[in-house]
Amino acid sequence: MSIITNKETRVVIQGGPAGVSAAKRMAEFCHLSQIPFNVFVFPPSAGKTNEIAFGSTLVSVPIFKSVAAATEVFPEINTSLIYIAPNRAFAGTMEALDAPNIKLVSMITEGVPEKDAKQLRIEAEKRNKVFNGPSSIGVISAGESRLGVIGGSYDNLMLCKLHRQGFGVITKSGGLSNEIMWICSQFADGITTAIGIGGDTYPGSDFVTYLEKFEDDLQTKVVVMVGEMGGDLEEKAATWFGEKKRRIQLIAVVSGYCQEQLPKGMKFGHAGAKEGLHGEGSARNKAEALKAAGAIVPDTFGGLGPAIKAAYEEILASGALEGKEELAPRHLPRTIEETIKDGDVFAEPLIKSSICDDRGEEPLYNGYPASELIDKGYQIPHVIGLLWDKRLVTPVEAEIIKRIVILSADHGPCVSGALVTIIGACAGISMAQAVAAGMIMIGPRFGGAVTGAGKWFSYGVKNKMSVDDFLTHMKKNVGPVPGIGHRVKSLRNPDKRVKSLIAYVKSTGIPTPHLDFALAIEEKTTAKKDTLILNVDGTMAAILVDLRFPVDALNGFFILSRTIGMIGHWIDQKREGSRLIRLFKYLANYTSHKKRAVPPLDS
Repeated sequence: MSIITNKETRVVIQGGPAGVSAAKRMAEFCHLSQIPFNVFVFPPSAGKTNEIAFGSTLVSVPIFKSVAAATEVFPEINTSLIYIAPNRAFAGTMEALDAPNIKLVSMITEGVPEKDAKQLRIEAEKRNKVFNGPSSIGVISAGESRLGVIGGSYDNLMLCKLHRQGFGVITKSGGLSNEIMWICSQFADGITTAIGIGGDTYPGSDFVTYLEKFEDDLQTKVVVMVGEMGGDLEEKAATWFGEKKRRIQLIAVVSGYCQEQLPKGMKFGHAGAKEGLHGEGSARNKAEALKAAGAIVPDTFGGLGPAIKAAYEEILASGALEGKEELAPRHLPRTIEETIKDGDVFAEPLIKSSICDDRGEEPLYNGYPASELIDKGYQIPHVIGLLWDKRLVTPVEAEIIKRIVILSADHGPCVSGALVTIIGACAGISMAQAVAAGMIMIGPRFGGAVTGAGKWFSYGVKNKMSVDDFLTHMKKNVGPVPGIGHRVKSLRNPDKRVKSLIAYVKSTGIPTPHLDFALAIEEKTTAKKDTLILNVDGTMAAILVDLRFPVDALNGFFILSRTIGMIGHWIDQKREGSRLIRLFKYLANYTSHKKRAVPPLDS
């Protein structure tokens, strides 16, 4: 197992650029350990998102104004990671401690006033919560969770085998925490959980806090503790360990013997690393107290590795270690420049869309599936609200017209018309010009299938053709039937928009000869290939013709609905402050003649 943090840990990071950097490191650990990314961030720019690399994909991480706002949207958040500046750290930490579901607060911030640190520990104890830090490097549970940048670079995570579990580690020093984890990976079986408690004079939690938790964790057999001169936390740990026989073994080292050769009271790198004027808190006294309590205390730091190895071999010999499945560590994907020839590619996105996501089974308007909006009674105004203002409009605003427009209002940022509108917005062009540029893309290949399908379904019904005669006519004189066929959807993977629209129209009881004809065509075409289904363009066309709309007007429904989406994309780019787009060179296929000498100009 692990302590403090595990696979159920869900984190809100309080802080700006440093918090975003930590989120990136935490995502690397999730990729290495093959677990979901579980971090939410709130730097100052509330309402926007940060994109965090997760393996070969990007995760869009939302930014909130407050912890309360974050926990309202994500009630599963149970941990806070503090990267706030020292003068604001107290207020931010109190906000996290006051959140009912947050049980652990780990503070990375350095330079926090001692009175603030003391008060925060008191407030955490009142609420029965764990406050780790200040000046903590973070907490890491092998294979399960990482808080902060503890563990170092991705290569170091792999070297320390932090995708699997072994010994427990508690340190004051952030740098030494990485060193101890590496030693544990070389001389034993890695770590279970490693905790940096920070080197301040008054930490929010001490060695005993975590020793008690490791004692209760049956998977942890040995804990490695690294202390230093100054304060009395190591003596308290020695007292706790020596009170009675403990299940865990304790291996401890204390740095700072060099203080014996220096003036009394000199302070080292950490605020708490200061020996008293009368020798209190000396490294030697601490080491002797730990040894007297029964801990294994190597004479030098160099003796730590052999001590860990000996403890590990003893556990192995006793048969106390359970076998566990070994996960093969994964390397981070390389950039396009490094891997484009291999096909192992990670590419920075060309554009950003925060209003529509077309990667799933159907378009999501600001997270809401279009078909579900219809099924629950929402109308066109709600779609306008979602795409333009990213909100659901009120019932009073919902007085205006047609279901069918909802299903085709937008299909993501990558289709021709929307992409052109986005590029126009990035170039500083007005809404009317940018949207008009997108509208120009509407034609036979983009949106034209509505008119084409309506034309030929009407032809078949008007001439009372059988399905076989119609398909023969189309094959001989026209080509593929407009409105039939889909690149992704099939009988086994139906388009929810189509199913929802057909079910609604049929429920009204109106005559639908053209829709019935189109469905009969689908029955024939899918018998040959299951992707030759009636698509959303064909469905719209058949229904609109059944409603006696002129065939020439059908594409107007596509233009009307797509205008909603294109206006939304223009507003989205302005809101996000997008800049002029320039294609990356690898997105262009250069087929012109290779460089050659210019011949002499004939006179």
